Amino acid sequence: MDKKKRRGRLRTRWRTQDTELTLLALPTTVWYILFCFLPMFGVIIAFKNFKIFGGFLSNVFHSEWSGFKNFEFLFKSNDAWVVTRNTLGYNLVFIILGIAVPVTLALMIGQLHGRKAGKVYQTMMFLPYFLSWVVVSAVAWAFLSFDKGIANQFLADLGKDPVNWYMEAKYWPYFLIFMNMWKGLGYGMVVYLATIAGIDSTYYEAAVIDGASKWQQARYITLPLMKLVIVMMFILAIGRIFYTDFGLFFQVPRDSNSLFNVATTIDVLVFKQLKTATVGMASASAFVQSVLGCATILIANWIVRKVDPDSAMM
Repeated sequence: MDKKKRRGRLRTRWRTQDTELTLLALPTTVWYILFCFLPMFGVIIAFKNFKIFGGFLSNVFHSEWSGFKNFEFLFKSNDAWVVTRNTLGYNLVFIILGIAVPVTLALMIGQLHGRKAGKVYQTMMFLPYFLSWVVVSAVAWAFLSFDKGIANQFLADLGKDPVNWYMEAKYWPYFLIFMNMWKGLGYGMVVYLATIAGIDSTYYEAAVIDGASKWQQARYITLPLMKLVIVMMFILAIGRIFYTDFGLFFQVPRDSNSLFNVATTIDVLVFKQLKTATVGMASASAFVQSVLGCATILIANWIVRKVDPDSAMM
């Protein structure tokens, strides 16, 4: 009887407490199964000489095995070191600035007394995120065009010679970093603003009574309570360190050959080589990026768990 009662209680508890949550989670679960887990079967293409015979499954099963030959073009390419350096170098800068700048601005906006002013600033910073890289590329061209660019017109007014910006590689690391921060700043700041909004106001009231300044409130209250979110965003960003925004590195530099050494990443190189490469080679590149990204997430989480176990994701 006791066992039957316990089972009945468990069933009742499930029906009353978990049914609604399960239904809410069902669409997301189905989405992940269809678009994240089932496509993982396609990893097999990286190890085959993929050819089109008929349907997708027929193509996969009837294509010949090629072993690790599809991976050779990525590692034996003369430009492998350049694109790997660019991919890792830019992403390290993006990760550091992508945390430091949004957190700083979120703290500043969070200290504003006027809610309308905070919403206006937040909206202005968020708007560039909705622009496509094609539009951003056109805006950059309007500034950097050799003939009619605003930058060269400004230099001409100062009595200086115009600069062919799309031929000068030394300027483009700064341009690309600025473009990435300008476009993604508002989106990255939303999470931190939401975290600040969720902090109990009694902490700040007690700090004011004790005579704490704004800087001391941010240092001893806001930042410690944001630490978990900051660490989580850092670990997730580390997992994408071998990926880059294709639009940023392909559209904005306008595929200029003079900028190859500073604006070509793994994703751009794979796209360019698809003209002569195969689907298997592209799949091999994506497979390598995924494996390395997973490894960096696990390593970063392991380091965080050693330093601060409460901040680790798993």
